Amino acid sequence: MNLTRKRWFYLVLCCLINLCLGSIYAWSVFASPMATYLSQFAGKTLTTGDLAIVYTIANAVGPITMISGGFFNDKIGPKAVIFTGGLMFGLGLIASGFVHSVNMLILTYGIISGLGLGMAYGSTISTAVKYFQDKRGLIGGITTGIYGLSSVILPPIVTAIVATTDVTMAFKIVGAVFLVIVCVSALFLKPCPADFVPEGWTPPVAVKSNGNDKNWKEMLQTPIFYIMILTLTCGAFSGMMIISQASGVAINMIGMTAASAAIAVSVLALFNALGRIVAGFISDKIGRINTLTGALVLSMAGLCALYFCKVGAVALFYCGIAVVGICFGAFMGVFPGFTVDRFGAKNNSVNYGIMFIGFALAGYFGPSVMRQVFAADGAYQRAFLIALAFDVAGIILTFCYRVVLKKSEGEK
Repeated sequence: MNLTRKRWFYLVLCCLINLCLGSIYAWSVFASPMATYLSQFAGKTLTTGDLAIVYTIANAVGPITMISGGFFNDKIGPKAVIFTGGLMFGLGLIASGFVHSVNMLILTYGIISGLGLGMAYGSTISTAVKYFQDKRGLIGGITTGIYGLSSVILPPIVTAIVATTDVTMAFKIVGAVFLVIVCVSALFLKPCPADFVPEGWTPPVAVKSNGNDKNWKEMLQTPIFYIMILTLTCGAFSGMMIISQASGVAINMIGMTAASAAIAVSVLALFNALGRIVAGFISDKIGRINTLTGALVLSMAGLCALYFCKVGAVALFYCGIAVVGICFGAFMGVFPGFTVDRFGAKNNSVNYGIMFIGFALAGYFGPSVMRQVFAADGAYQRAFLIALAFDVAGIILTFCYRVVLKKSEGEK
């Protein structure tokens, strides 16, 4: 089969894998029943806030295997890398169904599954983007969007499994199914040839001459890398903060039931996925940095809506999480193509893994701020103000990016 056509088959496989890996965004649905389950072993009542460290670590460790796995992905291709990552991810989820303490859950879900997720996710994104040089923004949006779509599909399924059995069985079932899907799909993937150019597409002159194909050492020597990674941290902060405890926010701030909160998590995930695809497409038209600036401005509006929420303000709450979800998705959808634009496709698996540290920082500080603010204030409003400050900082960084880029291009 012609490789220009067969690449769509590889894209479908990458999307199917990411649909499984994206279950991490459904953490808040697992968290509430898991806190209740572990309370009987802890000798005290645990809350979702007590388990937030698990989700934080799962996101924080991802770049470790994204970078190491990215090295092997660039050298030997995605098959072995994604298979190994899928094995770790699935086994970590299954093992989470046998834990009796928060520390054990940190090991199984936070570390084992988190490391496996990072290894597989980095390879799927890099592989898909390499095959679609002509549609980097759109493909980055689709692959990351499907990743986010998992938490639209999974919450009602997990809720149903928990209702009929318990949360431990939910972990075991989901882990086993995802392990099989990811590992089998990985067996059919092949690396993109270095000289591959899609039929009917000619690389623009700007792409050929903008200093692409930097390795990670060369990337770290450019000032623009540090602006980009900090911008990613600022842009992902509010999304990671809210996603980590979306169910808890819906219950504690709006007064929703557990079932209604699960629907809210799905709505947040739906707009997260939508933002990735739409922003990826738009960024191909108006540019990556313009798209990111717009997302940050829009995010501020969403955070303001959440700040003014109170018990019973369901419509305003949905507006807030929908907007924040779109804006968070925009950053996750645009950055794969953005990284390739600036540093080239050849070493992108490693380069994007390093860039993803910006996301990991947001994944650590966002949920931590949310947890600490609620513990201190009994409310979430101050956390939304902190997130607003990060959005402002991100907007400033996008203008710094333009200045530095213009200067570097003028020196060539």
